[in-house]
Amino acid sequence: MIRISVKKRLSGANGFFDLDVSGEIKEGSFLSLNGKSGSGKTTLLRILAGLEEADSGQITVDGQVWLDTDTGIVLKPQKRAIGFVFQDYSLFPNMTVRKNIAFACESDEYVEELLDMVELRQLAERYPSTLSGGQQQRVALARAVARKPKILLLDEPLSALDRETRTRLQDEILRVHDRLGITTIMVSHDIAEMFKLTNRMWLMKEGRVLRDDTPGNIYSEHHGSRKFSFVGELLALREADVLFVATVAVGSNISEVVLTAAEAAKLRVGDRVMIASKAFNPIVQKIEDDA
Repeated sequence: MIRISVKKRLSGANGFFDLDVSGEIKEGSFLSLNGKSGSGKTTLLRILAGLEEADSGQITVDGQVWLDTDTGIVLKPQKRAIGFVFQDYSLFPNMTVRKNIAFACESDEYVEELLDMVELRQLAERYPSTLSGGQQQRVALARAVARKPKILLLDEPLSALDRETRTRLQDEILRVHDRLGITTIMVSHDIAEMFKLTNRMWLMKEGRVLRDDTPGNIYSEHHGSRKFSFVGELLALREADVLFVATVAVGSNISEVVLTAAEAAKLRVGDRVMIASKAFNPIVQKIEDDA
């Protein structure tokens, strides 16, 4: 269990404001932090990691005190069981993939396991400058979990990648999170990404948590029937009695559409789909990618 209660004075586009966050995060959960740029999301991650000081507050992880400004306890970053993936990956350019991972790992055997886990064995002797953005991200992810941290922090880790690579890396992150059973906290502006990966979300504004719920509950919008046609990504497909419910992300919105079993059989999660309706019978049709 992570218990956090921190305050810090910040400067934003509209002047000064106070980061003031209190909450509990269950072990093994996947939490997303969402909100406009400058709302304090990255600062909160950095305070958790010990890379930035809080003006006041406490952080405890599984009963161990990482921060207590009242008693002067401030655990150094290297003493915190944290793995951090930055937006720019921050790989060592003069080290191979294997050495980048081994730098944070005490076991050669675990290095080899991580190379297999993120499918990098064939690239193990390559240098970061010779890798694609998605490959560099996999190295950064493997290095972040090499110390077997209790908490994995992700600061918009996929924001610079194309849609196809982003989708593939989302699966990678989720597989690592589930396999290692660690608590993951991710900053993201991508609604589909948060819905797919995380089971809880803090919606932040000007340093405060406005809502604490599942991404689906926060962002799902139920509108009355009307004419429409739009393109989105299929996030989930669940059976409901004799019908199926498709959850589709379109921009910053999430819609749910009821399908027959025959319609659902043609779809799979991750498909790019078009939703269209002339009245009361929505159609969800897969869109084939251009060759």
